[in-house]
Amino acid sequence: MNRIPEKFAQLKRQNRKAFIPYITLGDPSLEASFEIVLELCRAGADIVELGIPFSDPLADGPVIQRATERALQRGFTLRSGLKTVAKLREHTEVPFLLFSYYNPLFAYGFEQLAQDAKASGIDGVLITDLSVEEAAAPVSVLQHAALDSVFLAAPTSTDDRIEKIARYSSGFIYAVSRTGVTGAQKSISDEVGPLVGRIRRHSGLPVAVGFGISEPSHVAAVWELADGAVVGSALVRCIEENRANPHLAQKVGEFTRWLRGGV
Repeated sequence: MNRIPEKFAQLKRQNRKAFIPYITLGDPSLEASFEIVLELCRAGADIVELGIPFSDPLADGPVIQRATERALQRGFTLRSGLKTVAKLREHTEVPFLLFSYYNPLFAYGFEQLAQDAKASGIDGVLITDLSVEEAAAPVSVLQHAALDSVFLAAPTSTDDRIEKIARYSSGFIYAVSRTGVTGAQKSISDEVGPLVGRIRRHSGLPVAVGFGISEPSHVAAVWELADGAVVGSALVRCIEENRANPHLAQKVGEFTRWLRGGV
């Protein structure tokens, strides 16, 4: 069993839910990302999503777009990112999920990427713009490398589409809380509960909810409905606002503990 399903199984035994932070790898630098991820693990992250900077992040709002631009301006490459992951793996067993658009992975060479990602310590891959209609070959490559494949399900997804998502997913299924791009919101959408229910009718995999989660009350509300809460833009904004602070990682850790409500 890979680290991601192992983690969800452990949490289930403990009657707990997953806290899953997202960062843009390389923002504001790979050195900073290294320290931030370790601090996230110390602050209670159960799984860490590592976003791969891409020049056309169509699913992302302005906060993550700016983070992507900063990382690329600093010369981020997928190869250097995986080297940082390998260094992180020397210090923690927290599962890592590579979160990327397909283009950077394709440009790297997808089969080589799968092998190198696994060797560096990545446990799963979520490709935001990979449709389930074209998923068979990429998922086969990921399975061959013993990597979990995580897919997005949205409130607009039909039951037929959710069935296909369930067929190709492993590790967990990522439920998008609302339509639109990433970004912090004031409240959790009423669409979350029905979406999680529809996913559960098609799959026994854990369900994590993301997009718009930015406060402890949001995390608690998602934990009532699903198996995990994903926090992205709110954390990336914290990094942006403190990127010149010599205690950046500590600030991110404090924010993470606040989001988790002191759990």
